[in-house]
Amino acid sequence: MGIRGLMSFVEDHSNEFFTDLKLRDTKIIIDGYALFHRLCFSSNLELRYGGDYDSFADVVQNFFESLFSCNICPYVVLDGGCDISDKKLTTLKDRAREKIQMAHSLSIGGGGYVCPLLIREVFIQVLIKLQVCFVQSFSEADRDIMTLANHWNCPVLSSDSDFCIFDLKAGFCPLNSFQWRNLNTVKGTQDFYIPAKCFSLDALCHYFSNMNKALLPLFAVLCGNDHINLPIMETFLSKARLPLGAASSKGRRHHRVLGLLNWLSRFAEPTEALDDVLKYLPKKDRENVKELLCCSMEEYQQSPVKLQDFFQCGTYACPEALDLGLPAWVLEALAKGELSPFISDALVLRRTILHTQVEDMQQPSAHRISLPIRQIIYGLLLNVSRHLENVSLNASPPQPVAFSEVERINKNIKTSTVDAVELPKDSSDLSKLIELSLARRQILLLETFKVKQTILDPVPTSLKLPIAVSCYWLQHMEAKAKVHHLQALLLGMLVGPLHAIINSAEKEDLREDGAKRLCEEFQRVKEQTRPGTRLDLDTAHIFCQWQCCLQMGVYLNQLLSTPLPEPDLTRLYSGSLVHGLCQQLLTSTSVESLLSVCPAAKQLYEHLFNATRAYAPAELFLPKSKSNSKKKRQKKQGTSQSKSRMGTTSNSRCWYEGSNRFGVLMVENTEEHIEASKLE
Repeated sequence: MGIRGLMSFVEDHSNEFFTDLKLRDTKIIIDGYALFHRLCFSSNLELRYGGDYDSFADVVQNFFESLFSCNICPYVVLDGGCDISDKKLTTLKDRAREKIQMAHSLSIGGGGYVCPLLIREVFIQVLIKLQVCFVQSFSEADRDIMTLANHWNCPVLSSDSDFCIFDLKAGFCPLNSFQWRNLNTVKGTQDFYIPAKCFSLDALCHYFSNMNKALLPLFAVLCGNDHINLPIMETFLSKARLPLGAASSKGRRHHRVLGLLNWLSRFAEPTEALDDVLKYLPKKDRENVKELLCCSMEEYQQSPVKLQDFFQCGTYACPEALDLGLPAWVLEALAKGELSPFISDALVLRRTILHTQVEDMQQPSAHRISLPIRQIIYGLLLNVSRHLENVSLNASPPQPVAFSEVERINKNIKTSTVDAVELPKDSSDLSKLIELSLARRQILLLETFKVKQTILDPVPTSLKLPIAVSCYWLQHMEAKAKVHHLQALLLGMLVGPLHAIINSAEKEDLREDGAKRLCEEFQRVKEQTRPGTRLDLDTAHIFCQWQCCLQMGVYLNQLLSTPLPEPDLTRLYSGSLVHGLCQQLLTSTSVESLLSVCPAAKQLYEHLFNATRAYAPAELFLPKSKSNSKKKRQKKQGTSQSKSRMGTTSNSRCWYEGSNRFGVLMVENTEEHIEASKLE
């Protein structure tokens, strides 16, 4: 949600509407969606290469460590899917179009702000690692946040202007004036605090002739928010001659905000003001408009959801969700963030939105490659979705087994109809999906990827899902990928295991030195990629396709209650590193020379390469292009030799020996996963 022009208006009047806070020793309720966007876009992160997730994870960790230093106890509330009325669909489509334009700008060297595809999942993984309390609301989180903040009498941290309308007991702190990077010390002590500004609703009402706070929800819907944008309201705005009051030159861009607030301040109650609005409209429209405005104003009332029960007892009860009759395990997994809002939208609305990345806009959407995975996801949700047909407030769906997808076409969006895959009976009842054995769920997952279990046996448990996804990607790729693209991806996957070696307790192990040296080399590659490097659109599109496969692979794995362990996404893919490695592998280096400093990493790479090359098309290993350049000929020979060298494992037995530093990665997961391998 958000009210057009309101945030910039109150910030222009900062002295009147904000008070300075020295924030410490308090709970704080954080709008998770606003926070991860703010941290992504205000931390000088590279946005062109599909996400430097390691750098983003570090920023998120630093943010929460600042809070902990000030004895601030954060509770993060994330938006869920769209509610069943789907009233924000128009707004969401408009934002999707804006993101496409920004992604295009980034792809050709311009500016723009586009969140990498897996940013939300990475954010959640960092919250879990830091043991930060969080919940995922069933739909939009704003009312839940307001209700919890008032229950605990603590401030809200967000960048959403709707929090200027909610009557918050302890106020609203905007993210852009929350100086978490600038900790100060309380005078005469060693205690830290964060300088912040707190919006005062009382001050706003006082500024406008002591207007009644209860009028502000009507102001929000008349001004236009994400839920309502009635063209007929322009009739009212043009006829009402709204008073601007003593508008300064600074306020000219806020004429609508000023005019509406001045006009509303004349009325004692919302009903009186609403009746006056309706007088300006044609009689035939009044009843309908009144109903829509009243319904939209309810979005600013207290939520029936008691998030304190979730944080204190682990119980999440949302009347809207319960009315839909969804399986209890699904509702619990959604609340815990173990299922994505993508699943919720598919389940409740049979409609999903596929977010655009910084890709080649002249090619089909990168999401096309993962369509078969999505069709399996839709198949798993099919029976519940059929039940919801009777509940939905929307028009009836196009077909009994069809789902709609909003995706990019060129530089615009289109809505496509996608058929779900009909699955075997034992997999088609969502309520009983968690009752399937681990072995059965694992088979369903790997059959979707068209990957044999035996191929993954030599791969560390933590990388089985990314490697299975990569095998799927190699079988379905539409862009013209070459071996250096695969090599760069697999090299990037070594970062997590390298950190595991470095942080291991066995400090006397000599291999730690090689792991550090390789990490330092990767960091150099990453840093060299950033400044002014021109984006290779073909390469960008290839890696966007891989991320689409990974995203849907993760979602399917979650829906099947993780038959393969969820990978550490914070160190799985770094766009700057992978793009930089691509360049180096084409021009100046080989995989073998890179890995020569760390034999353990070389051995792991061989296992990853051997697993994936079994599914690679023959064209992957063809030279990129013909050239008379001696340098390029030498490069191609190097790549070919590297391919054969790095495609074999001299002694696969040693992988399992206890002396191997990666041994811990092979046995790091639950007994359930061990049992699954026995079953097979």
